Amino acid sequence: MTATTSGPVPVLMYHAVSHSPAEAAHGLSVTPDAFAAQMDLLARLGRTPLTTAQLAHAWRSGRPLPRHPVLITFDDGYEGVHRHALPVLAGHGFVSTLFVSTGWLRGAHEMGGALDTMLDWDQVRALAAAGTEIGGHSHSHPQLDQLDDARLWSETSRCREILAGELGRAPVSFAYPYGYSTRRVRRTVRSAGFAQALAVGNALAERSQGPYAIERVTIRRTTGIETFERLLCGTGRDIARVFAKDRALTKGYALMRGARRSWRALGGP
Repeated sequence: MTATTSGPVPVLMYHAVSHSPAEAAHGLSVTPDAFAAQMDLLARLGRTPLTTAQLAHAWRSGRPLPRHPVLITFDDGYEGVHRHALPVLAGHGFVSTLFVSTGWLRGAHEMGGALDTMLDWDQVRALAAAGTEIGGHSHSHPQLDQLDDARLWSETSRCREILAGELGRAPVSFAYPYGYSTRRVRRTVRSAGFAQALAVGNALAERSQGPYAIERVTIRRTTGIETFERLLCGTGRDIARVFAKDRALTKGYALMRGARRSWRALGGP
């Protein structure tokens, strides 16, 4: 298969995979049938899934990637990733990356706040044993750019320490909750020991983005199979059209969060 060392890569961002997700998780969920159809399409199109660590290592080292690479990623740690997604991925021989918020998982370290039924640690270990890369997604899923330095460090380093203790291997990849990051957040994630991190951005991932700002595209309940194919095969401009509304909202949120940080720096509540 012809290989390449550069070029844009679609990084798919999933959350819950469920027939009947909780209301709070509904919009960012997909049905098991939709997920299976999407993975079937990946296979028919000859896409080669990589883990986040594999992509980042190739970009750092200059080693070639397969001709049609793609990343399949899951955020938060919903139980349906083990129940519904894993059998489909295994059937195709696909790898993926699961980013977990350690305080949301059931069992040890649980602190509540999750939006739906989450994985337990045995399920996370089963996913890891099946070849899924397990990455960090903070401990309690806050907006990291709004935290002070002490809590920001705690959220990132504690997540990594818990994962290392539970899985016997420290994670190397991280995904920012809500996709929010700043230079300070990225620096802290790096200092905590993560080698690369994913944002959202709703754009194709490119080497020029750097290892701590790799972009992803959001897969939702409303993402039909034709739109899904556009996200896989379209140009950056095509994808920008799909997410035009999201990008406008993101810019507004960024301005609002920046103003909030400045206000707090001046002593505001």
